[in-house]
Amino acid sequence: MAVVFALLPIAPGPAHAAPEGQMTWALHFSLAPTLFEPAETPGVVSPFMILYALHDALVKPMPGKLMAPSLAESWSASPDGLVYEFVLRKGVRFHNGDPLTTEDVKFSFERYKGGGATALRARVAAIEIVDAHRIRFRLKQPWPDFMTFYATPATGASWVVPKAYVERVGEEGFKKAPVGAGPYRFVSSTPGIDLVLEAVDGYWRKTPSVKRLVFKSVPDASTRLVMLKRGDTDVAYVLSGELGAEVRRTPGLTLRPTPFTSTHWVLFADQWDTSSPWHDRRVRLAATLAVDRQAINQAESLGFSKITGSIIPTSFDFYWKPAIPRASRAETSGATPRCAAPPKRSSTICKRPGYGRSFVRWSARRC
Repeated sequence: MAVVFALLPIAPGPAHAAPEGQMTWALHFSLAPTLFEPAETPGVVSPFMILYALHDALVKPMPGKLMAPSLAESWSASPDGLVYEFVLRKGVRFHNGDPLTTEDVKFSFERYKGGGATALRARVAAIEIVDAHRIRFRLKQPWPDFMTFYATPATGASWVVPKAYVERVGEEGFKKAPVGAGPYRFVSSTPGIDLVLEAVDGYWRKTPSVKRLVFKSVPDASTRLVMLKRGDTDVAYVLSGELGAEVRRTPGLTLRPTPFTSTHWVLFADQWDTSSPWHDRRVRLAATLAVDRQAINQAESLGFSKITGSIIPTSFDFYWKPAIPRASRAETSGATPRCAAPPKRSSTICKRPGYGRSFVRWSARRC
């Protein structure tokens, strides 16, 4: 019913011309070696925290731009929508010194087996290397979503690894000592515990300000908060609800929302069962009218979430704004919604189908 955003407490330091210092991150997920491997990206947001530091992509989202030129300085699509051509940025090298070429781009695409790989392979007819800096993807038929699948976090297919190095060390060897083209190079890692990266001088976009990044796997949110208070980490994610409120109350810590596209909803799984009360549309309507979305928003994400009337994020292309009951239309109008409807309205709807008192009382208490 509400979109719950992760919360980021961070107090950034001043920028420096040369990399210096260390920043420690307390992460909410386990640091498995597969996170260092673009070819196995599952299509969720967590691995991209590592990918953005260690690797680079032809095209990727950057602040203010959904698809920003990166290893590809430009790209174009043919008028018939069948060919996409990318022009590589010259002078880019991987961390081991190997130059970036179109062979690496083709190799990285062909070995990709993460989220969306099946859809990409089913629609790409051929990959043509024009020269060392130009490559073409030829589709079987026009596919307007090609760049959405190839150049956004929907997949990790456009993230490039050095072909010669991977072939030399093998798949497992690459996970143990990954080499990329990002702003930070691999130093060391203890699986499930930590990852240490170091800034790359002369990274094509901008030399990083922080010399060393240390990522620590800390699945327990309360422990991440304790680490922040003790100064054992500089950044921690997913401190929502009361933990986020505690961050706000703590001198020296700053709470920041990190908006990302993640919709949360309730599915009435029993609605297809004719013997279930949820089979009746009026009962489902009563339940949705009784939910105080803003109260959930405030309790779970301190009011930072965006309440939506659909499981489809409003930022997506072709977003469909559903027709919703009059009492809850404020949710799609931009206004801050209050309780969608008073309990009386919800319980009245429940009474009409003839359900018992306990069910009516349950519905009335939801608001």
